[in-house]
Amino acid sequence: MGTPRISRVFGAVNIGSFRISAMIMGVSETGDLVVLGSGHRASEGIKRGYVTDMAAATHAIRDAVERAERNAGTSISSVWVGCSGAGLASQIAKVEVDIGGRRIEEEDIEHLLLAARDNIQPDGREVLHAQPAHYTLDGVHGVASPKGLHAERLGVDIHVMLADGAPVRNLLEAVQSAHLGVEAVVAAPIATGHACLTPEERELGVALIEIGGEVTNVSVHAGGMLLGLTAIPTGSGDITDAIASAFGIRRSQAERLKCVAGSAIASPTDHREMVSVNGPGDGQPGDANAMARGADDANRIPRAELVSVVTQQLSGLTDQIGRSLKAMGFTGAKGGQVVLTGGGAELAGFAEFAQGALGRPVRIGRPPALRGLPEAHSAPGFSTLAGLCLYASEDPVDIRTLGDRDTQTTRYTGMKLIGRVARAVREYF
Repeated sequence: MGTPRISRVFGAVNIGSFRISAMIMGVSETGDLVVLGSGHRASEGIKRGYVTDMAAATHAIRDAVERAERNAGTSISSVWVGCSGAGLASQIAKVEVDIGGRRIEEEDIEHLLLAARDNIQPDGREVLHAQPAHYTLDGVHGVASPKGLHAERLGVDIHVMLADGAPVRNLLEAVQSAHLGVEAVVAAPIATGHACLTPEERELGVALIEIGGEVTNVSVHAGGMLLGLTAIPTGSGDITDAIASAFGIRRSQAERLKCVAGSAIASPTDHREMVSVNGPGDGQPGDANAMARGADDANRIPRAELVSVVTQQLSGLTDQIGRSLKAMGFTGAKGGQVVLTGGGAELAGFAEFAQGALGRPVRIGRPPALRGLPEAHSAPGFSTLAGLCLYASEDPVDIRTLGDRDTQTTRYTGMKLIGRVARAVREYF
């Protein structure tokens, strides 16, 4: 089957602490979504979701986008940006207006949303999203579209996502310095939820746990919207650091050991199995400078010791996750399915470990099967990236569009686009 005719193209960049990834997606004339190209590279200039080196972050963003552009055979001038740090916080704003029993018209809905916009209280923080989750008629929840219905009172629940202003401005500057416009900065839990959660899960109640390189976002969804969010400044990179410290090896060796031989579940054979610390390109066995602490003459360590370090770190992380879920009311009968995603969720046995630690059914969340999505980018670590594109394709309503936007965006067209290309050429050559 040939590639369908594409009517709209948009791009997304997920700026993580471990990797920076980009995706270009097209919408066909029939409304189908097609991944045109994607790319990623190691993150630079980002620490626990915050920009710490503007020049390095800008270079990494531009490199990831250009890899996606080469794969797609097309270029993009603006992107949707994923944000996992910046002190993310979630709140719900509820507003009601009198209708008087008559039929609800479009003007009534607009009046309600204007009232809701004025009811947002960011307390000096940046508003990333302000979107109607669902409407209420005379106190009855779950109304998707009230137009044409009759009611005494019409209400709406607005989901508001807040972030610290300075870190968001740093993200904007890093992307814009890479000669890209910013469509919007999207909170990672929102994007990831679009990729990993079903509408039924979001309605009934689900906890989404995204384990990144240096940040773990714990969010609770119910009634079709995100109700609570906690960011834990710990991620899979901390497991890597613990392995490196325990065995006195390089971080690159520790990362390889974690991915190749690490596990969240101990096995009876672990004590008999030896795993090599050296990977391709490492020093020769017997090189004292490359020997791990406690290794044999071939620079191998017992797998049981590696698993012990991994599970010790996971115990601390799941304890923090459990406390966060309890604080957000995800307990008892109100607590149900837990979905693990992010790069850290790719660790062998993590779902089973988390299920035992949290006492909840746990599954691994992955991006949906999108046409053109490479197999390598179908892993949990790319859920946020795919979710950004899915979020953008829905053209989400933001009540701030009824007036002036709080977040300024930049688009490059005409001579500005030519200037962008010229600047890129000067910087590279």
